[in-house]
Amino acid sequence: MWKLSPLCFLLLCAYVSAQGSGNRSSPWQTLSGNQPLVIARGGFSGILPDSSLNAYGFAVQTGLPDTLVWCDLQLTKDGVGICFPDIKLDNASNIDVVYPKGRKTYLVNGVSTQGWFSVDFTLKDLEPVNIIQRIFSRSPNYDSSQNLILTVDEVVTNIKPPGLWLSVPHDAFFTQHNQSMRNFVVSASRRFAISYISSPEIGFLRNIASRFRTTKLVFQFLGPDQVEPTTNQTYGSLLTNLTLVKTFAAGILVPKTYIIPVDSSLYLQQAKSLVNDAHAAGLEVFGYNFVNDATLPYNYSYDPVAEYLSFIDNGKFSVDGVLSDFPMTASATIDCYAHMSKNDSVKANVLVISDEGASGDYPGCTDKAYEKAVSDGADILDCPVQITNDGIPFCLGSINLRDRTTVSQSNFINRATDNPELGIEKGIFAYNLTWSEIKTLQPAIYNPYTKYQLFRNPKFKNAGNFMQLSDFLTVANTSAVSGVIISIENAAYLAANQGLGVTDVVLDTLSKAGINKKVMIRSSDSAVLSKFKSSSNYELVYLVDEDVGDILNSTISEIKKFASSVVLSKESVYPTDKLFTTHPTTIVQKLQSFNLSVYVHLFQNEYVSQPWDFFSDPYTEINSHVNGYFINGVITDFPATAAKYKSESVSKRVEVSVVLAYSSNCPIFSYWHTGNRCLGYEDVPPYMLTAPPGGLLTIMDKQSLPPAEAPNPTLTDESVIEPPLPPVRAPTNDSGTTAPGPVSHGQPMLVGSAILSGISVCLAALVLC
Repeated sequence: MWKLSPLCFLLLCAYVSAQGSGNRSSPWQTLSGNQPLVIARGGFSGILPDSSLNAYGFAVQTGLPDTLVWCDLQLTKDGVGICFPDIKLDNASNIDVVYPKGRKTYLVNGVSTQGWFSVDFTLKDLEPVNIIQRIFSRSPNYDSSQNLILTVDEVVTNIKPPGLWLSVPHDAFFTQHNQSMRNFVVSASRRFAISYISSPEIGFLRNIASRFRTTKLVFQFLGPDQVEPTTNQTYGSLLTNLTLVKTFAAGILVPKTYIIPVDSSLYLQQAKSLVNDAHAAGLEVFGYNFVNDATLPYNYSYDPVAEYLSFIDNGKFSVDGVLSDFPMTASATIDCYAHMSKNDSVKANVLVISDEGASGDYPGCTDKAYEKAVSDGADILDCPVQITNDGIPFCLGSINLRDRTTVSQSNFINRATDNPELGIEKGIFAYNLTWSEIKTLQPAIYNPYTKYQLFRNPKFKNAGNFMQLSDFLTVANTSAVSGVIISIENAAYLAANQGLGVTDVVLDTLSKAGINKKVMIRSSDSAVLSKFKSSSNYELVYLVDEDVGDILNSTISEIKKFASSVVLSKESVYPTDKLFTTHPTTIVQKLQSFNLSVYVHLFQNEYVSQPWDFFSDPYTEINSHVNGYFINGVITDFPATAAKYKSESVSKRVEVSVVLAYSSNCPIFSYWHTGNRCLGYEDVPPYMLTAPPGGLLTIMDKQSLPPAEAPNPTLTDESVIEPPLPPVRAPTNDSGTTAPGPVSHGQPMLVGSAILSGISVCLAALVLC
């Protein structure tokens, strides 16, 4: 047909021969006792067009050594087998553009279906057709690259996969069009090894059973109410007759919800006995529909590794393999994160710092969120301090109560005001309510990605209780965490306009708490940190509250005068353009060369929070920051994910050969790499590689490159130098009377009544995102 050049990727095409862990002492509850298989559906189809050469090559280069590639088998008009993810070619290619008059209408499983079908085109006809991304939520930037439709033989010849899984979903359809799937697979098995053949049609599997001895046949279950064409029984009813299935198959392939059901609210239900029942019948069990970039059941906290573990390492059963669009994540789960113990030693010198506690699971800054963060393994608990009208400091992630509470549904809605100095319209502010009034509200979980219909733990969206700063310190003092970080913002405004002295109140509360752990004070206001430097020995952390591309040496020297640590945004470390990382940065290295620790925020598990380069995998994102840039800490809404990563991680410098797509150059790329039990091998497993900045751009067709954006600004001296904090005073106008407060959108606020002469009170709010 045509000669295809072998796939070479930059990070994925690292010529690294990963060593597996089949002999690990921890037992696997699979039928064979071996570790589960990873089956790459259409290759690495989670990022690259399904069934393209690049997708297949990516999967093999970044997966476990025994990763199988999945080929959805279709037949052309001249009987050639091709790998294509849909019976309708127009669902994943530009064939409608190449052959605009090629649309036909056929019966597919008894349903009249319009589209472009492979039975109407010869292999030569398909040469100009290009595979494109078929999932609209995934990047279309590789659609204009050369993604030719591949024959099965070309996949085997060019990719040389460890194993091949042929999926035959529509034997009956091709039989109606005088094409024989049976003849093709039998003939193909004489040319190359086929590890597995699966089909949802019993008739096809029975028809080929006598011709295969080493190839395993697998019966694929579709939806429980769908009808299997040979028996006219529903797949749900066939599931109760595994003895029958054993007569023509060695295994079953089922939707993951057959194993662990999910209710209509997206919460897990009790796991079924299917895996154990199938194993008892001598059948292997494979699960499908594993993807990183979807709304996972809320129990998993958007952590794809947690989902895989529930199917392979739950203490009761293990599936024998997983069919995944993101085989790198599945591979890392099996080889690096399965069979971990909470008693496993911590190997990475990186701090896990909570963001409002475990705010991805519970309303931030509540007792529930902090309890979860401690249980999850956070090193540092954070408290962004707010202050009430009657001078009580408490923890909350925003000065505007509307962001983190149910105040908008309360009688306090009439206290909504504009605050131009804080840039907030119609806010209901912490300093306008007393502590007794705030306790009448419910906390509200913060959902940063509602526009993508991604929500956090809705059953517990109002769970927990607000905590005063003193109570937070008591919890931290008696827990396993190593320290706390207190965040203070808007101190100058509160002192000058509300008569509230944030620094004094925090200092007083800390001194009374007698905390015996590490204390860190964080602020984007250098004046706040300067005041603490003169009054305490706490670690002072400067928050750079904007995305920056570089920093002057003189600016670092200024920061050193009032801080020993810096918080940067992820964008400052890995700059992005349309969610693709663009180029390396040196800002972390420069700060650390001045002996400043660098913490990075904000790490979240939702896949939309991560650039494409991290493959919708929060572990890859954390690993790339920790072992690509050596950051000292991660600030996260989901401390369980970061702690799981940390307990597996050490640092080790390795060198691998890296080649760019369709390039003959193979420069050595040297970097520090995560070291866990995966790095107990002589060679580093490729599924633990850090993501090179701009890596995915190098394999993108030029016309698909995102338009260049203006670089992030350089942080200068003027950006970090602030005037001293003003004295705490009651606001007055020129005539000496009390000045008016912010503009009210309801009945008058309670302003002057809570401002007590001679008493210093404070407020701090840290917005991490």
